[in-house]
Amino acid sequence: MSFDAEAKMQFLFALRSQGITDQRVLHAMEKIDRGAFVKSYFPERAYEDMPLPIPCGQTISQPSVVGLMTQALELTGREKVLEIGTGSGYQAAILSQLARRVYTVDRHRRLVAEAREVFQSLDLANITAFTADGSFGLPDQAPFDRILVTAAAEDPPGPLLAQLRIGGIMVVPVGQSDAVQRLIRVTRTDQGFDYDELRPVRFVPLVEGLAKDG
Repeated sequence: MSFDAEAKMQFLFALRSQGITDQRVLHAMEKIDRGAFVKSYFPERAYEDMPLPIPCGQTISQPSVVGLMTQALELTGREKVLEIGTGSGYQAAILSQLARRVYTVDRHRRLVAEAREVFQSLDLANITAFTADGSFGLPDQAPFDRILVTAAAEDPPGPLLAQLRIGGIMVVPVGQSDAVQRLIRVTRTDQGFDYDELRPVRFVPLVEGLAKDG
């Protein structure tokens, strides 16, 4: 199945029905073909609103969750964004359409290498992908205007909060890895941090250290 006009229409309808109303986000998700990131794993499911398995025991999130997390960042096009958990690279590609610069890290070398290949094939020149322990962020590149975490932590990680610029926003799933988690939006203020709960979600856990499986 290709991302033809009918598939695109159904895809966008599913996103809108899940509460994604930001036109810039919808346009970015229309432009970036999810099929390029699902590749040979489940090509017939690429445009359904469901998570799919990818290598290294990880998943590509369902499009509506990608859209809601992106929408919650309130991007204007000028931001420097850090993504923790590159995975397939799909979320970073969406962010690349909406932010000035995207840094993305993953603990799996294989996933970073495969994502880089897709970014290059789609000519997404404003994404830089690293193999690194995402729980520590990227202190050399900090501070960030926005931080998006695509793995669940018991609490918003302290090193990431410290790398968020004042006025910046972080979106992170919080909760035990074997239970339903909550998607939280954290806004850094002069006084500290404000927290908004967005919706229940389910993500793989945020794990420290580099993966041994490449």
